[in-house]
Amino acid sequence: MKKLVLHNPFKPRIVNEKRLREHLALERTKLANERTLLSYIRASLYLLIGGIALLELEGHDNLKWVGYVSLGLCILFLIIGFSRYITLEKKLKDLLLPDEPEED
Repeated sequence: MKKLVLHNPFKPRIVNEKRLREHLALERTKLANERTLLSYIRASLYLLIGGIALLELEGHDNLKWVGYVSLGLCILFLIIGFSRYITLEKKLKDLLLPDEPEED
């Protein structure tokens, strides 16, 4: 049977403030990166819905090209959003330092 060690909340711990700030800053950046990706996806869905609606209009053949442009922009937004997300994630992984063992 494995022995479980619980942390004593009343025992003072030494906290490296600089390391904590860097960690929190990286977490905020990750969350902002995810939020930006979701914004690109949302804009892409709006363009997809608008493009499909314009293609389905009857009697307005001159708006068909706008629908196709909207569908093309939809795909372009998805590609840009995912490529920006992936490149920033790779950069953030390079910034992360290996975890140091905690002192008890």
